[in-house]
Parts: sequence; C-alpha cells; structure tokens
Amino acid sequence: MQKEKRIYWIITVIGMALIVLPSYFAPREYLVESIRRMGFPGYFGLELNICKIVGAVIILIPAIPTMFKEWAHVAFGILLLSASLGHWLVDGPVKGIAPLVPFTILCASYYYFRKLNYAK
Repeated sequence: MQKEKRIYWIITVIGMALIVLPSYFAPREYLVESIRRMGFPGYFGLELNICKIVGAVIILIPAIPTMFKEWAHVAFGILLLSASLGHWLVDGPVKGIAPLVPFTILCASYYYFRKLNYAK
C-alpha cells in the first residue's frame, strides 16, 4: 500500500505540473494566438487557467473529499481530450497528440487514486 501511495503522488504531481505549468511558462503571445486561432474568445485563457489551478488544488490537497477529486479528474480528462481534438483539427495531428501525454498520466493517477480509496 505504501508503494502504491508513493506511485500515486509522484504520478499525480507530474500530471498536475504538465497540465497547469505550460500556461505560465509558454510564451504569452503563443497562447493568445492559439486561443484566437481555435476560435475561442480572448478571456477563455484566463478562465481556463483559473479552472486548472482550482482542479489541481482539489486533486493535490489530501483533506478534500474523494468525490471532488474524482470530478476534478473527470474535468481534466474532458479538458485534455477536448484540447487534443481542437489542436488536431486546427493545427494538425502532431499538435493534437501533445495533450494526450498528460491525459495518459492523468489516467494512471486516477487508476492509483481508485486503487487507494476504494480497495476492498
């Protein structure tokens, strides 16, 4: 159980970093242009960043109930699959594959989350 808990936390922190941090370290012009090119309004980037931070906080703080953590995992899954589809259609298949990397890590995190919280 201790090994699984360690694996869960390592995978989860890496996953949250891959989801949240690119918004703050990628060039601002590139992010604004990507949002515009995909047809979203200008304020969508700010809204997306706020939601990412809230979701990461929910997943990373142990005291938050498991139901909220499950919904945060679902929300990130929808976010990453939508990002993959959007980038695939607008920018091509190569850019569409990039969001699937954190999605795969998120799936592993959720697997260990379920294993730790719903073990019989």
